[in-house]
Amino acid sequence: MGRLHLYASDKAQRDKRQHMAAERGGEGGGGGAVLPSAVVDCALYEDGHRIPGQVTLDTVMKRIDPREGRFAWIGLYEPTEEQLQEVAEAFGLHPLAVEDAVHAHQRPKLERYGDMLFLVLKTIVYVEHETVTATSEIVDTGEIMVFAGPGFAITVRHGSAPPLDDVRRQLQDDPQQLGCGPAAVLHAVADMVVDRYVEVADAFAGDVDTLEAEVFSPGRPVDAGRIYQLKRELLEFKRAVMPLAGPLQRLGEGAVPGVPSEVATYFRDVADHHQRVSEQILSFDELVSGMLSASIAQLGVQQNADMRRISAWAALIAVPTMIVGVYGMNFEHMPELRSPYGYPAVWGFMAIVCTVVYRALRRNKWL
Repeated sequence: MGRLHLYASDKAQRDKRQHMAAERGGEGGGGGAVLPSAVVDCALYEDGHRIPGQVTLDTVMKRIDPREGRFAWIGLYEPTEEQLQEVAEAFGLHPLAVEDAVHAHQRPKLERYGDMLFLVLKTIVYVEHETVTATSEIVDTGEIMVFAGPGFAITVRHGSAPPLDDVRRQLQDDPQQLGCGPAAVLHAVADMVVDRYVEVADAFAGDVDTLEAEVFSPGRPVDAGRIYQLKRELLEFKRAVMPLAGPLQRLGEGAVPGVPSEVATYFRDVADHHQRVSEQILSFDELVSGMLSASIAQLGVQQNADMRRISAWAALIAVPTMIVGVYGMNFEHMPELRSPYGYPAVWGFMAIVCTVVYRALRRNKWL
């Protein structure tokens, strides 16, 4: 439901943006090209302030000027190859980065193509559920790609990646930060993604604690399939988070061209939050592995206990079975066969032997 809502919201914004751009036609650009329908929002900024009005690609290309503090921020959601290619040609994006942005399914990474930075981020959404089952979906992943270059920042979202409306509004409310240019957009998006990691990690901790309490509570062992599913979802979470450590460290060190030192300082804070989440994930991994081992061990202990009970009852049944089997043989001369007390004597003997065996088994905790 969450992904459908995000998709419907993005589609509505794209349709509205396309309609308005079509109506305005070549505003500021003399009949310039209409922005692709995959564009959710497009704006020009000067000294940290948004320039009012709708724009076309021609308008953007004519008015951006990094030396005067003017840059464009274009946001797209699941563009086709043709739609992204239109933007790529306008801004001179590297073909390899464009290919990654179209097909998605990339590992988190930071790449530099000339004076342009290309950052890939994996987003995580926590899927609400009552309890962890063997088929539960706990996390859902999406992707955000950010192109940051002289005079432009382009964000491309795929899957369940959350909209960047709030990020854009927060930056627009802080002109000083936004005045740092495309690097500020790069930081704001990375900060939002890592903050979501923290939220998902805290929610994931609840699932781990609940299942851990069930594993070590008295009663039947927890289904190992539930623990294994939790481990699988944790692995997906881990694959999204862990590779981002390297790029954030590089950005925080201030050694990446195009990232001012004041923005690099903020990236160090993002890296610290990322480190906290990484440590949580590693601890979750150890706990879940321990739970899986404990569950398998409990299952083995339970099976051994069941086998001991079965063996104990088999031993109890074996005593009267042996005596009855002996007296069931068709021999003419057998002890006590013609005695009037033979029948009750046999029953009494079986009862005494069974009682002795039962008490011995109870004393040794086989029953």
